Amino acid sequence: MTKPKGLIIVLIIFIFLLMVASSAGHATGPAENSYKAGNGKVVLFINLTGTVSAGTTNMFRSELANIDNSSVKAVIISVDAGGGMLQQALDIDKYINSTENKGITVYAYVLPGGSATYTATYVTMDATGLYMAPGTMIGLSQPDLVGGTSTQEQNDIIQMGHVMESMALAHNRNGTAASSMVLNDSEYSSTQASNIKLSDGNFASMNAMLVGLNLSAYGKEYVHQSVYDNFLGFIANPLIAGIFILIGIVAVFLDLYHGTIVLSVIGVVMIGLGLLGADIINASVFGLILLLLAGILIFLEFKTNHGIALLSGLITGIAGIYFLASSYGTSSPGYSPAPFGESFYMFSIAIILIGILLIIYISKILKSQRREIYTGAESLIGHSADVVTPMKRNGKGFVMIDGVQWEAINIGVDVNRSEKVVIIERKGLTLIVKKI
Repeated sequence: MTKPKGLIIVLIIFIFLLMVASSAGHATGPAENSYKAGNGKVVLFINLTGTVSAGTTNMFRSELANIDNSSVKAVIISVDAGGGMLQQALDIDKYINSTENKGITVYAYVLPGGSATYTATYVTMDATGLYMAPGTMIGLSQPDLVGGTSTQEQNDIIQMGHVMESMALAHNRNGTAASSMVLNDSEYSSTQASNIKLSDGNFASMNAMLVGLNLSAYGKEYVHQSVYDNFLGFIANPLIAGIFILIGIVAVFLDLYHGTIVLSVIGVVMIGLGLLGADIINASVFGLILLLLAGILIFLEFKTNHGIALLSGLITGIAGIYFLASSYGTSSPGYSPAPFGESFYMFSIAIILIGILLIIYISKILKSQRREIYTGAESLIGHSADVVTPMKRNGKGFVMIDGVQWEAINIGVDVNRSEKVVIIERKGLTLIVKKI
């Protein structure tokens, strides 16, 4: 199997798995009818772990939208989470408030060994009751505006400080300490939070909390993120969405040199998935414009063939990915913490290195396909080539010569993959061959 074909197969499998994930339903615990009145009330446990994402929001929406107090006694959010997009947390707060308005108490419990930091604090603080395991932490809630000015970021911090304070005061907690988690990026231990009334107390375990809140006698229903939720969380990420768009553009560009459709199809699918993710996170138009400009520069390479346009396009694309997370031109309150870390810089270096390899690869293709400029169109005649795709008599396919794939027409007997053929004639970029 040639390297290009191996890469294509890997990409096809990857895209297929993503499409399967997107079609999957939401997963809950084993009791199918526990929400229906008549089966007895249950306590609904929702896991909030890792990063707060679009998948997290979808999980809360799908689970809380249709419940009522005739079947659900309380909702308990098991928390061990950190960063993410602040807008997703604020959307989750709407579902929590809606649940409270139905007469259902919503508790948040910071799990033993866990924490509620960054974006997760905006979900935790809005619960009816907030409890923590000993030794856990809460705080570090200051937002980060990617690409924003210091004035814009300070205004955003003040605004989100008011939001956090109002959530705390609405549930009779310490509003000053809550706002300090945003304004000063403060962090509190479980003991400190309980002592200053930032939380409603501590429980050593979930079972202890159930006993303490008189909920241990009720049935239990556990909710985790489904495959579809995980897919949303994966694709609705500025780095992933941007990578998909940029790689998709490069895939379509490379197909100009191969004369096939496979890379183009893969490229279009990846661009579509990237745009889907960008739409979900309400990506900055400025970032999308930079990615569009990157695409123009990359395709300009097909005309110039000196490598500068391709590298310029990739560098512009990297900038576009960075600014996808910007609040410029959007109503997004930003992230907490910043969505880009070492992975972004490692990716940027990798993209530049890949760009250099692509320039070398394209130069090799052009050198082979334009050989007639220096040695005449007949230079390939009489040479042998390896069959890449089986060809019937008078059928079309592809052959490989000097590491470059060519379109070919077979005028001899049927040939199979990996067999040798001899080049009889050349018509433009198509070779006339027959079996040796």
